[in-house]
Amino acid sequence: MTYDDAPLLADLMPWSVAPLRPGRAWPTAPDPASLKARWQALLAAEGPDRRALFEPTRARTLDSAVGQLPGQPTGTERLARAEGPCAEPVRVLAAPFDEQWLIPDHRLLDTARPELWRVADARQVFVVETGDETAPLLATSLLPTLRTPRIRPLFRRPGGTEPNLAPGLLDHLADRLGTRPEPADVLAWILVAVRPDLTVPLTGDAEAWERGVESGRRMLWLMRRDGERPRLPGGRRPYVRAPLPGRPVTLEHDLEDEALLLGEGRISPVPPAAWEYEVAGVRVLESWFAARTAPAEPGTLAAIRPAAWPQPWTSELLELITVLVLLAELRPKRAESKVTAPVTAGELRAAGVLPVPDASRRPASVLDHHEEGPEGQFALL
Repeated sequence: MTYDDAPLLADLMPWSVAPLRPGRAWPTAPDPASLKARWQALLAAEGPDRRALFEPTRARTLDSAVGQLPGQPTGTERLARAEGPCAEPVRVLAAPFDEQWLIPDHRLLDTARPELWRVADARQVFVVETGDETAPLLATSLLPTLRTPRIRPLFRRPGGTEPNLAPGLLDHLADRLGTRPEPADVLAWILVAVRPDLTVPLTGDAEAWERGVESGRRMLWLMRRDGERPRLPGGRRPYVRAPLPGRPVTLEHDLEDEALLLGEGRISPVPPAAWEYEVAGVRVLESWFAARTAPAEPGTLAAIRPAAWPQPWTSELLELITVLVLLAELRPKRAESKVTAPVTAGELRAAGVLPVPDASRRPASVLDHHEEGPEGQFALL
């Protein structure tokens, strides 16, 4: 409890899941073609060579027997004798603002969190705790695979049904605000109002609520990057001013010229706000670049990667710069936000919204489709 009795995020969005633990880096990559090539290299190896390439752990070996991930039609035979094509890679959030690709094969992941895969669809939004004081939460439409304390889906079931909100919260806010908010409105407010200690001041002031939700919706749109693509005004839009080399190995920022230097390549304008944008003490642009250029150990599957810098990466980088600039402009609004007519945790307890029932902290039963278990057996859920 804080001095003003703001409710906890853990009570407002009670169901949370620990992050995935892949156990090995090679099933994730910035481009899907490399993943398919890595899979083929794994299957081409035999015996001890295949085992070394796989990088076994206590949780996963070539002989592990596991079922399919929900919604992913992959093989279920043990990898020691696996054949066939690579599962079609899926887009994931591998690091803050870093969208990469993952082979969605349960046999490759130490801890895959099937409960998250069951509710992942176009309507879902995953809220990711960052541990960062300035930006405590990220939101993404993609399955998060980054290291994080907890992941909180907005919906407990596929299709955007059964919001992961404290039962009765929407009704109580409707009474206070005079209009019933949508689940996405509550999430928008959470993004703009959440504090570093993960308390979330709520308001019963309809005008203050609408202002906060408007800013939060914009944050949500920029973080999810779905629908219309974000753009800056013409004079502020980043462009490639000098072609990027085949494989840039250095990344620098020219403060005076507001330019991002990738070896001999040059992108501008890139204002300091984008270059300095950090999450949990790590510069987003530097982390994104390192994921694509850091040396891999020779002879490993991770060393299979593009021979030259692919053009799509440049497009992704230009969009990432745009997103960081626009998000940086919203940060002062978070810092300046004041909550009037607070809806306190005590008020929610008096109304019966808190404490939430234990069932709200557990995943819902999702039985929309069969899931194949190990060696072709169907799993019972």
